[in-house]
Amino acid sequence: MEITKTIAAPKAWLAGTAMAMALAMAMTGPVSAQDGLGTAEEPIELRFLANESFAATWQKTLVPEFNKIYPHINVTIDGVPYPEHLAKLMLDATSTTPDYDLLLVDDPWAPQMATIGALVDLKSPEIAAMTSQDYDWDDLHPAPLAAAQWEGKQYGVPVRANMLLMFYNKSLYESAGVPLPTPELTWDTFFEQAPKLVQDLDGDGTTDAWPLHTFFTRDQLTPTIWQTIMNSNGGRLLDDEGKPAFNDEIGAAALDTQRKLLDYAPPGALGHGFSESLQTFRQGAAASMFMWGSVYKTTAGGSDATTLGKDEVGIQVMPAGSFSAGAHRGVWSLGISTKTDHLDASWAFVQWMSSKEGEAFNASQTGSFPSRLNTLNNPSEPWAEPVYEAIKNAYDVTIKGEMWRMRHPKSDAAQQILADEVARALAGQATSQEALDTAAKRMVRALR
Repeated sequence: MEITKTIAAPKAWLAGTAMAMALAMAMTGPVSAQDGLGTAEEPIELRFLANESFAATWQKTLVPEFNKIYPHINVTIDGVPYPEHLAKLMLDATSTTPDYDLLLVDDPWAPQMATIGALVDLKSPEIAAMTSQDYDWDDLHPAPLAAAQWEGKQYGVPVRANMLLMFYNKSLYESAGVPLPTPELTWDTFFEQAPKLVQDLDGDGTTDAWPLHTFFTRDQLTPTIWQTIMNSNGGRLLDDEGKPAFNDEIGAAALDTQRKLLDYAPPGALGHGFSESLQTFRQGAAASMFMWGSVYKTTAGGSDATTLGKDEVGIQVMPAGSFSAGAHRGVWSLGISTKTDHLDASWAFVQWMSSKEGEAFNASQTGSFPSRLNTLNNPSEPWAEPVYEAIKNAYDVTIKGEMWRMRHPKSDAAQQILADEVARALAGQATSQEALDTAAKRMVRALR
């Protein structure tokens, strides 16, 4: 017999194995094409726009696992470079002939995508009718879940959570005689210790290990370092009326702190960003690194790109200011295009990828950071235990200090302005106060 549409999705959601799917079909009969989940004769074709950094890994690792449960939904994941990602999302969302059913949205983009009507509300009655009773929205930590919320609706679910964290090389701290960092480390103590972490490891009279590395070049991610320092001291991007509030004494002092980091970074660091800082740390030439935590597994002995062993790398929240420790939310959320012709199949994939079973598999096999408390509280591998503890601390800190990029339909334009002005200050082309005052004036115009 055929399964009706309202029953098909929950019954197909027998989690985890091909055997479960076979049992479901044995009990209910074959799923018809009208149920939206495809058949051998009429498979469903879904296209998924993702970031090129992990699209290929997801295609190779996640899609085959998904197909153990949904064998007749073919998912093709296309990768795009980060600088081009938002533009391609917007172009597809406004096209009369869109290519994509599934859209991966970075943390600050959700309001913009929601405002143009690009994304399905995943808590709508229509989606609720397709959702398994075991899905458990309440198990998703509120910090990453909020990344895809806008004006009371849920436009995506976190599938690759990320947090800006502090990495540290235990060997370099120990050789310098400096105590290993703890979540109670303050910025004042960090700078007191920094001169000791300038080291000549081979005794040839030349420095070959520096205290830190992070983002300094003109890039949209570089202001997240400044903002994290500002938020940890109680500063805010916007006031209660939505106007710029970052160009106060707290904001200027925070940018001065980021400038001070340059004094303890390797030569040429002003032109360095993600790749350079990551490579420096992986080669054992930086005692600490302020970086997006998702690189942990491939940095701590998990790839040929690193010289560091798994027991050599520590990870925690960033140093504390007067208000709290520091962190910054960077969550990739998966949403469904409002123009898809395959809503049932699209939600089947989104629901599987963000379920307890799908997320645990993704975290274990690809190193993606989880958002579910069930996963965070039950790490499946030894490497994940300290990492998941750091993530949980960072989630809590971000909620306390509103540590995320601007939530606004024009957030991308705002971030470009911050990138420009933070870069001017770091290069010494303006004082921190001058740069932030200019940024505030520009942003008032941009946010109108």
